[in-house]
Amino acid sequence: MQSWNEVGKTHPLVMGVLNVTPDSFSDGSLYFEVDKAITQAKRLEEQGADIIDIGGESTRPFSEPVCLKEELRRVTPVIKAAANELKIPISIDTYKAKVAQAALEAGAKIVNDISALRFDNDMSKVIADYKVPVVLMHMKGTPRNMQVNPYYEDVLEEIYQFFEERIDFALKNGISENQIAIDPGIGFGKRMEDNLSLIKNISFFKPLNKPLLLGPSRKAFIGQILQIKTPEKRDIGTLGVVAVATWLGVNIIRVHAVKEAKQVITMVKAIMEAPDG
Repeated sequence: MQSWNEVGKTHPLVMGVLNVTPDSFSDGSLYFEVDKAITQAKRLEEQGADIIDIGGESTRPFSEPVCLKEELRRVTPVIKAAANELKIPISIDTYKAKVAQAALEAGAKIVNDISALRFDNDMSKVIADYKVPVVLMHMKGTPRNMQVNPYYEDVLEEIYQFFEERIDFALKNGISENQIAIDPGIGFGKRMEDNLSLIKNISFFKPLNKPLLLGPSRKAFIGQILQIKTPEKRDIGTLGVVAVATWLGVNIIRVHAVKEAKQVITMVKAIMEAPDG
């Protein structure tokens, strides 16, 4: 997989989340061992995932960064094993160039960078050299401080300008147009109203002519609205966002509940394709 060409044009692709961490906000420690992680990866594929996104560092609000050695220890064996077992592409969720490179060598095909190439000066070179698709995500600050009083004068316009700048940076550093997808970063340095506005107005970013990825799964704003403290119990709220995102033309949706998301997408597409009169 070298580009996002034709990705999610007829219906959104589902990116299944697989965190091999002890402390992720939703599924931390569940798949920290290689065999458990591979079992879950296979389960997500069987449920209909189009991509598996593997991450070795929790980026939940107020989380502490993980050292390079530890992140490599967590993700490399899982990606090697998963690449041999799965038929679908693997994405590495990291902002570290050396982790991305090791993951690509181990069999990953996509890099999902929450920093949009900002946190590691070598990341753009890795993406350019390996000619792989990359997701550029918007985040205000870092995971440690992103939810400390985030504020926007105009959340849509500010994030649009951010994407213009990051896409330009990527192109100037050897990454091609069709390698780039964008993610507005739901829950990453956003207030509840910012998250809702981004979802409602996701089409605002269509003129950038890049595949749109949305990652609402089990996020805190869903818990706020539905008054559900436990992340694992927020899947129904997440599926409401999946339905809206499908209707509005999002290309890739990142979720934990893959089977249910696939069903929602199929149902929404059936309604969208029904005759008008």
